[in-house]
Amino acid sequence: MNSAAAKLSWELAEAAAVLDAAAADAAPVAQLTATAPLTLDAAYDVQRLLVGRRTARGERPSGVKLGFTSRTKAAQMGVFDVIFGRLTDAMRLPDGARVALDRYVHPRVEPEIAFRLAADVRPEDPAVDPEAVIDAVAPALEIIDSRYRDFRFTLEDVVADNTSAAGYVLGPWTALADAGDLANRGVRLEIDGRTAETGSTAAILGHPLRAAHAALRRARELGHPLCAGDVLLAGAATPAVALTPGSHIEATVTGLGRAAFTVAGAGDGGAAATERNTP
Repeated sequence: MNSAAAKLSWELAEAAAVLDAAAADAAPVAQLTATAPLTLDAAYDVQRLLVGRRTARGERPSGVKLGFTSRTKAAQMGVFDVIFGRLTDAMRLPDGARVALDRYVHPRVEPEIAFRLAADVRPEDPAVDPEAVIDAVAPALEIIDSRYRDFRFTLEDVVADNTSAAGYVLGPWTALADAGDLANRGVRLEIDGRTAETGSTAAILGHPLRAAHAALRRARELGHPLCAGDVLLAGAATPAVALTPGSHIEATVTGLGRAAFTVAGAGDGGAAATERNTP
């Protein structure tokens, strides 16, 4: 490795360490791109190193997630492909969990569709039909949490920050063969029993299974292996909503059921449940 490559490798590792500490301490940091240019390929290298720090501490990969699956939002950001993030078992929260906000920097929640893989998919495998390797679908909630100050970031910043991945809750699984057409299911996000956002699964690349295609493609491009049992979060069906102390959050997807969690009240964050499930 020449000196320039060694310097770049060190800089990427340092960026991963900064973002890892920001998440661990729930303390925001400046954008990486505020101090040095960052290419998208380098941002994915930072993401890989960032998640590698988590798995070195004992966390296990549990799946992947997509961002910018809303074509409208992607166009507004000048983005023309989905972005890819990695999930670990420490991010998974039980359905009905009680969540402490002091674990996060800028926590927001989105209702989503989740898929479950029934078979391993390796990067060297030829392209596969997602419907051949997915066995189930579920309603889901994703907690996103940018570690950047003021919730401001570029595309490269958010990719490096593992697409703001912070937590997810899964509702009941339904066999994909029994789920019917997922193209235009109603999605509702409720906070304390009141509708906060409504949308459709059509907001996810026009059809959530297109997100599954995109996730498998991006995993192959990035050399990321997927395993049977992994979760694929297909993307948000509505805009994200900021989390507030004491609120009850629930997502409902027509025909699939619901997923929910409760935010700990102000002053009792330390008493909130921190137990996690594995997929």
